[in-house]
Amino acid sequence: MLDVRRLVLLRDLASHGTVTAVAELHGVTPSAVSQQLRLLEEETRTRLLERTGRSIHLTAAAHRLVEDTERVLAALEQAQSRLHSGAEEPAGPLHLACFPSALAPLAAPLSNALELAHPGLRLHITEAEPEPAARLLLQRRADLALIYRYTNLATPPPPGVETRVLHVDPLVAVLPRNHAAARADGSPVELRELARAPWITAPAHTACGAAVLQACRAAGFTPQIWHTCSDFTAMITLAASGGHPVLLPRMAAAHVPPTLTTRPVADDTLARTIEIATRPSATREPPIAACLRALRTLTASIQDDGIAGGAADSSADG
Repeated sequence: MLDVRRLVLLRDLASHGTVTAVAELHGVTPSAVSQQLRLLEEETRTRLLERTGRSIHLTAAAHRLVEDTERVLAALEQAQSRLHSGAEEPAGPLHLACFPSALAPLAAPLSNALELAHPGLRLHITEAEPEPAARLLLQRRADLALIYRYTNLATPPPPGVETRVLHVDPLVAVLPRNHAAARADGSPVELRELARAPWITAPAHTACGAAVLQACRAAGFTPQIWHTCSDFTAMITLAASGGHPVLLPRMAAAHVPPTLTTRPVADDTLARTIEIATRPSATREPPIAACLRALRTLTASIQDDGIAGGAADSSADG
């Protein structure tokens, strides 16, 4: 009988390319990973790895074994799902990976909602950006992941997982109330109106920073960036103290100080989709199905409250 844990290491090596990367994923040393892969070769009596200098490659037999491993893991999940399919009440631990700006508006109320509706279900939340969250799913260290993708970047969904769009979160301009673009009628802001202003943006290597830079360049200018910051709350604080514009996802700009206001952006491609990611077929498991129902209710309430619909005033916000 082949060791499933070793099969998972081989699968991860196929996905991530190096023993070091696999070791980091699993929190072990590279030598421990190499030892387990050698034992897998002994178990299978098959050469699975080819080493060329410092590089390592999977053989054709190893690639076939990786494909079979995915089917084995899916079958184990299906067996677990069927084992609990007759349960009347979802129960047990449920692990959710969640990106930082969704912790307060989604993950926290989700935890409360599940506790009230299903007392036997214990939600455990881990903060993670989309890429590491997808890895946690594939490693079976998370059961679901809240992720995002910026629509104007055309980022593909993470490989190996299923995703469902829960909410479209447009970016809004956070401006001083006396800014010329903060018109009283709440009409959308053309990015060109902000071309001469000093900007606050997320770093260019982040998804938000890249999305904003691409939108500005599509509008015909490169923003004059004075501050870069990856924390949305800190960006709002900097905007309030310096009077500089900032573009943020509306969900992250739900609360701004009285000196600022939010306005929709005329570029309707500038948004992020908030999605729930699961392993294939995992949605049939009662705890995951219960979590999905609660998330749909929460995102619907966000839209009803106006966070998804826009705000001309910081006190009635979005």
